[in-house]
Amino acid sequence: MKTKILVSACLMGFKVRYNGSHKDEVQHTLSRWQEEGRLVVHCPELAAGLPVPRLPAEIVGGEGNDVMADRAKIVESDGRDVTAHYQLAAWLALDAARSAGCEAALLTDGSPTCGSRTIYNGLFQGAKKPGDGVAAALLRQHGIRVFSGEQIDELILWVNEKEKMNDPV
Repeated sequence: MKTKILVSACLMGFKVRYNGSHKDEVQHTLSRWQEEGRLVVHCPELAAGLPVPRLPAEIVGGEGNDVMADRAKIVESDGRDVTAHYQLAAWLALDAARSAGCEAALLTDGSPTCGSRTIYNGLFQGAKKPGDGVAAALLRQHGIRVFSGEQIDELILWVNEKEKMNDPV
């Protein structure tokens, strides 16, 4: 059985990011997996009802695990607290992954939702810090392996090794 992967919609070319853009650097690699029916394309933020475009949002006072435990918040650049929207986005990403049987996720780094290695530092200065966004944190808490868009090579290796181990040759 082929490994299912939840993938950020913006990595597949959908213009769903906060500024209406997309990330296309991994599209060629993912097109084959999409043809094989492996990919579950999902934008947690759109699923939670956030508009496109929308104001930039950053985690203040922690990272994704802290937001999910109500120890930190997510605010937009105008200061509006949007924590509840992003917490919902994380739960919807987990639901989409579980419903489809995803064992891994490929997410857009830097995002307060999908960041899996880095997130913005909460000061709206364009600086990043190590940490997870809310969806990446929640997916990891529930045993789903999370990769950033910059880790496509690691994801391919992980999938190949996993499927080689499961292949009854």
